[in-house]
Amino acid sequence: MIRKSTFTRASLVAALALSLTTAQAQDIHFTQFIASPLIVNPAFTGNYEGQYRAAAVYRNQWSSVTIPFVTYAASFDMPIVHDLTIDDYLAAGLQLYNDKAGDGNLSNFSALASLAYHKYLGASQNKVLSFGIQGGYSEKSIDLSKLYFGDEFTNGVFNHGISPEYPYMNNKVHFFNVNAGLSFSQSIGDRFSYTIGAGGNNLNQPQESLQQKKNNDVGLGMRYTGQLGMILYVTDRFSLQPAVLYQTQSSATEIIGGNDFSYIVGNPEVRSMATSVFAGAWYRSEDAILATAGIQFKGVRIGLSYDYNISSLNTASNGNGGFEISVRFIAPKPLEFAHRLTYPCSRF
Repeated sequence: MIRKSTFTRASLVAALALSLTTAQAQDIHFTQFIASPLIVNPAFTGNYEGQYRAAAVYRNQWSSVTIPFVTYAASFDMPIVHDLTIDDYLAAGLQLYNDKAGDGNLSNFSALASLAYHKYLGASQNKVLSFGIQGGYSEKSIDLSKLYFGDEFTNGVFNHGISPEYPYMNNKVHFFNVNAGLSFSQSIGDRFSYTIGAGGNNLNQPQESLQQKKNNDVGLGMRYTGQLGMILYVTDRFSLQPAVLYQTQSSATEIIGGNDFSYIVGNPEVRSMATSVFAGAWYRSEDAILATAGIQFKGVRIGLSYDYNISSLNTASNGNGGFEISVRFIAPKPLEFAHRLTYPCSRF
């Protein structure tokens, strides 16, 4: 039974790898997408109040079904040029992520650099229109020695490496991709602010097939995204922080929506630096129910999340989905720059 299960899982990875000749792969995703803003939309580069932002997130999923699928990402972004036109500014960022899946160690590493221009609008300067572009290098690889094919069984004997598929597969392929996005943020009084954004990823649809003989119709599908996030302070200490993320790529569509309930337990005078705790409930359409919790203090935000699987894989996974942990730090502005305009909403 163990050998059969191992063979089945390995064959699944092989099938996924070979299916790139007839289907388009999909990008990674996180439950705590708020902790990976540069992956969600390049326009979110530098969309916060502070000197710089550093973030990291780790995800582990499907450990109850097969070798865990592990994804981790890290990013750094900051304003680099102030007062381009009165109060407008330019920000730059770097995003790294890696994804490793299944018995064949199918992995995807990407390093992306982004630039975003933030334009303040209106006399009250409480609105910001942002445009971001992003580009970088990606590398996909697989361990062919860990793949098993049905035609390697002859007369009931397994002979690894004799499949005719091997000579036509690369164990590594690299490519470049281009992303772009827009966002608009606004504060309405000192208790409510929101951000809305839209983005397009893999605009150049790079070739990513692991087969040596490439099919011109095979490329990484464009991923279109839409985002909406809000912060509503019900009292000086208690706030609602809902958000929605919509993504579509090739034939796949993902919608995540929910809310974090946040309560300031420290001094509420400076909200961005106050100590607070949060917990939330989220839903990924036709896939999982998500729970989040964490703490924020002195510019540091630590978050945990867990996915309870409700899709057709529920029986095989026993409901186990993915676990994530994220850390984000936003360095506060020094006193000499405290008079500068603040970003209306740093929900992402």
